[in-house]
Amino acid sequence: MTETTILAAYGLLVMITILLQVLGATRQLSLGYLMSSRDETRSTTGMTARVARALENSITAMALFAPAVLILAALDRSSAASLLSAQVFLAARIVYLPAYAFGLTGIRTVAWLIGFAATAALYLLAL
Repeated sequence: MTETTILAAYGLLVMITILLQVLGATRQLSLGYLMSSRDETRSTTGMTARVARALENSITAMALFAPAVLILAALDRSSAASLLSAQVFLAARIVYLPAYAFGLTGIRTVAWLIGFAATAALYLLAL
């Protein structure tokens, strides 16, 4: 496994999160509403709302993680440390999603911090 395959795996995790959010929103808001122009604002609640917030955060995390991985690949600076950092990031994000969805705030926060630190390490390794 390389940093770029971990990036691809994270992309799949984000796609799964999108699917979970859409399925939950369909149950709460109806397919008709989701297919409409959505001029009327409606919101989701509970787990579906938490998954939506986790999705927003996951997209932000992707926006930070992807450039770090791609910079390392472009500079041919892959190393054991960069691979470990990418693996830690992915593991943290895998923990983050269900922790957020099920409202496990302490675990969610620790997972977020670990993933953020792993991303920062990737940027430092690219310098």
